[in-house]
Amino acid sequence: MRHSLSVAGVAMALGGAFFYGFNISFAALAAQDGVSGPVLVAYRIVTMMVLAIAAHALLRTAFHIPKGDRAGVILIGLTSIGVGVGYLSAVAFIPVTVAAVIFYTFPILIVIATPFIDKRPLTPTMLFVTILAFTGVVMVVGPAIDALDWRGIVLAFVASISAAIQFFAGTRCRNTSLQSKILGVQIVALPFTLMIAMVAGGMKPPSVLLNSPLAVGLTIGGFMLGFLFQMLALNRIPASAAGLAFCAEPVVAAITSVLVLNERLGPLQYAGGALVIAAIMLNVVFENRRATAITKIVPE
Repeated sequence: MRHSLSVAGVAMALGGAFFYGFNISFAALAAQDGVSGPVLVAYRIVTMMVLAIAAHALLRTAFHIPKGDRAGVILIGLTSIGVGVGYLSAVAFIPVTVAAVIFYTFPILIVIATPFIDKRPLTPTMLFVTILAFTGVVMVVGPAIDALDWRGIVLAFVASISAAIQFFAGTRCRNTSLQSKILGVQIVALPFTLMIAMVAGGMKPPSVLLNSPLAVGLTIGGFMLGFLFQMLALNRIPASAAGLAFCAEPVVAAITSVLVLNERLGPLQYAGGALVIAAIMLNVVFENRRATAITKIVPE
């Protein structure tokens, strides 16, 4: 059972990474049509709240977050704001590709913090896989190291640290139903997101979404599926394994940008994508071996 859950968890994490990476290019298209990021995020949160409430109604369940899970749900909500605000603000000071490289240090932060938070030893194998995956990420996004502003670097690291905390928090809400978890996170995030939208040009009426309906729909839908798979994955595998799987996100984003935004990848970027995929495959193999060894020692 441990073995199958590990495989399912990694598969769900990869699903989350795919949908998160998929929606970014469409967010760029929506922005070109006048739908700003903060406004889009606000309507996305409202949409997720409505769907979570509908799920409660269909399943005839009440919104409930056990006392032991409340801190984790609140932390997921707050760190989701940290990720969004830090990442979106960083690109105002440094190139997007540099911000992406700094942000995707969060899998390394997760692996480094795991021995202290999850009490799992940091093995040389896990460290090697993490470095391999991050090297691939750097190659894919192809940063141009010039004109770096320290404010952008700090903001990007804030986003990275927030993402790492979010993964650990997600593994500590396993007694909360998925619909209650989603609703709770959005309730925490909504007021802060509305304030950010007001500061960043004002909240727009729903009609603004009609400026780019397809891009808006794919952006919101892609994020919701990504978040759903992320929460499902964190119920099944440790944050370190999930974090490594999410290194696939910028690879998917790069490929999607080629198809949607007509951007082009170079040989180095394709090689980086191959490294990320190799690292993820190695991680799956190592996780499965570890789970199998545990099963033999402690048979179920």
